[in-house]
Amino acid sequence: MEIDIVPALERLPVDRAWSMSITIKSFKGRKDVEVHLFRLGWDALEEDLYDWDHILGDPMHPDMDADMGSGRKLVLESFTPEERDLLVAYFKERYAGKLEVIRSCPIDFPVPLGIPALCDMTEGKDMGFLILDKVPNYTLPFPVRGFYDLSQHAPIVEVEQK
Repeated sequence: MEIDIVPALERLPVDRAWSMSITIKSFKGRKDVEVHLFRLGWDALEEDLYDWDHILGDPMHPDMDADMGSGRKLVLESFTPEERDLLVAYFKERYAGKLEVIRSCPIDFPVPLGIPALCDMTEGKDMGFLILDKVPNYTLPFPVRGFYDLSQHAPIVEVEQK
């Protein structure tokens, strides 16, 4: 299993700045499925601690009606370095044989408005959520979910036929 943690190139404005994903070798009949991880839920007091004018940027497109709430959620569902390291250790211990890679990098600051938060995504035919904190013997002190889109990954059968 590969672990790829991209260091921050500059000082980050907040500790809660790390995105994470895992690639599962085989999941729901698909090969190498990328799952984007996020924290679910946070203390409302934490939201009040941040200088949002400094953290959030302009809309992605000039004529876009920007939703500041989604930008805030994107930051609040991200991980601190300590949480990131706990997740890496948890996956190494528990799922080493099932994961191809664990990736983490800092989110871009200022966060452009208009990027949807993962917690706001909706399930569909090929899209869904892993509810990691509901797995038996889950040991982390914070809830973690993962968003996946199976339509982005070829079925295992087609991959094997090539």
